[in-house]
Amino acid sequence: MVVCGDDGLAHRLAAELRGVYGEQVTLVVPPSERGARQRAVGRARATTAALLDRVSAAVNRAGGNGEPADGERVVEAAEPTEAALGEAGVARAAALALVYDDDETNIRAALTARRLNPRLRLVLRLYNRRLGQHIEELLDQAAALATRDAHGDASTTVLSDADTAAPALVATAVAGTSKVVQTDGLLLRAVERQPPGPGQVADPGLATLALLSAEGGESGEEQGPRLLPDAAEVRNATGRGTVVLQQVAYAGPSLPPARGAVPFASLFSRRLRWSLAGLVGCVVALAVALSVVTGMHPLTAGYLTLLDLFAIDDPAIGQSVGRKILQLLSGLVGLLLLPVLLAAVLEALGTFRTASALRRPPRGLSGHVVLLGLGKIGTRVLTRLRELQIPVVCVEADPEARGLATARRLRVPVVLGDVTQEGVLEAAKIHRAHALLSVTSSDTTNLEAALYARSVRPDLRVVLRLYDDDFATAVYRTLRAAHPRASTRSRSVSHLAAPAFAAAMMGRQILGAIPVERRVLLFAAVDVAGHPQLEGKTVAQAFRAGAWRVLALDTAVSGGRREEPAAEEAYEDVRGPGVSGLVWDLPDTYVLHGTDRVVLAATRRGLAELLGRRPPDRTPPATTTPRPRP
Repeated sequence: MVVCGDDGLAHRLAAELRGVYGEQVTLVVPPSERGARQRAVGRARATTAALLDRVSAAVNRAGGNGEPADGERVVEAAEPTEAALGEAGVARAAALALVYDDDETNIRAALTARRLNPRLRLVLRLYNRRLGQHIEELLDQAAALATRDAHGDASTTVLSDADTAAPALVATAVAGTSKVVQTDGLLLRAVERQPPGPGQVADPGLATLALLSAEGGESGEEQGPRLLPDAAEVRNATGRGTVVLQQVAYAGPSLPPARGAVPFASLFSRRLRWSLAGLVGCVVALAVALSVVTGMHPLTAGYLTLLDLFAIDDPAIGQSVGRKILQLLSGLVGLLLLPVLLAAVLEALGTFRTASALRRPPRGLSGHVVLLGLGKIGTRVLTRLRELQIPVVCVEADPEARGLATARRLRVPVVLGDVTQEGVLEAAKIHRAHALLSVTSSDTTNLEAALYARSVRPDLRVVLRLYDDDFATAVYRTLRAAHPRASTRSRSVSHLAAPAFAAAMMGRQILGAIPVERRVLLFAAVDVAGHPQLEGKTVAQAFRAGAWRVLALDTAVSGGRREEPAAEEAYEDVRGPGVSGLVWDLPDTYVLHGTDRVVLAATRRGLAELLGRRPPDRTPPATTTPRPRP
């Protein structure tokens, strides 16, 4: 794997490829990064090891799956020229990641790399998403023409920091974890379950992924983690915890559905409605009094009262004193009515204007997520939160922020104001919120908002976006020490984006990876056609304990797949008519057809065998001597 970049994302990505996937990495960095590279690599290795439960360190000590940390090859080049890419070995590489901060640099290098190696998997970091789609199609077409194989593995994937970091930020705010796998719009996480007590039934979740380490009975030695166990192993594994797959979901209250039209009651404020009601009562009282004093019909009395109210010239000359007094009172009430009517008109116009612009947080809202910042990252986070049907209240200081249009379209309440000013977070109802997501472009603003939110509600879950990793670590440790019962997470965008870039470098079918103690489970979306281990077999027959397991069936029709009527009828039997998406509760007797696409979990070695790739030459982890859990 070759990684080219000029910031912290490149080092994060290299560490992720080595620590999680066990790949050999060549890192291309500018010459001025030599001193900074050593510090950044040290921070990246330390943080990645902690994130992956010290996967790399433990496996290196065992001589197992991991690559040695000093096996990284570094090439220093000011720009990713043809000579620099050739020195990095792009012609022989499996994948290349271009994560420079400049779109033009990444595009120019991608065109050069595609010419040097048409079968190379390319991963580009581009901020312009529309341009990225065109570049992706162009490079894929060039690879297909050069290799004469439209179905090869020379894929091109264009990613942005915002798109890759948003799912992890959302999962951290909702479930307290940033290590997730995203598939078909769902966010999945692995949860450790302790052994069930007497009379309790273990929660299998969507699937049981692994058995955790446990002390081994008479020998006293620890039994290492068992990945992808079968049902018999799970039943017989007494006293061992499990790792189950769960969907990241929000269980709190939801916002009321947005209405297309503005309700009449919301046109006017409560004070204005009471004022109008009082004036109507005065008019009715005057009409009744006129009818009693003059003895005229009530309808006539009401008509004359309205004439007096609107100052229409009809003086009560030659009439009784009571009629004259009532006419004067009616004129006085008419004078009072004018400003009330003007206020009603202005308020109604303002309500219509704000109804098409921004909503205010509804009264009684609780259990929501307060999102600070509607920039590039905040907009993507907002979209993901609403896709999960999570109530959100946004806070933004810039009235021209790019995310306000998205908030207006999604009918999300927005508070315009500086979060550092008193009363802004209170307007977002921070005291009744479920979590605070601070993703503004200023580290100090994010930290100040988090500290203030902690003073209002000490047990609030807080997620911070911080640029510097050292600063993020210091903030996390300090807040955790000051509020041990509250959940606090501080992450940089490069820290959250690296797993998605690494998964893309492994191929488009790789969805992500989740660590299990010293081991790693990969999640992939695979077409059944062309894989004899899957095609024509039932789900039970396709399962190989310790290697791979089919988790779900992708029933979405795309790419011309599943056009055969027989295959379509088979899907009807499993998912029922009119339902699309991922089917998790697949019966063991369901036969996998060549037109199917499945989501599966696998070990590194198992996935390499399934996809027909040669696994790295390493000692099999199953033969290693068990050691205490880190």
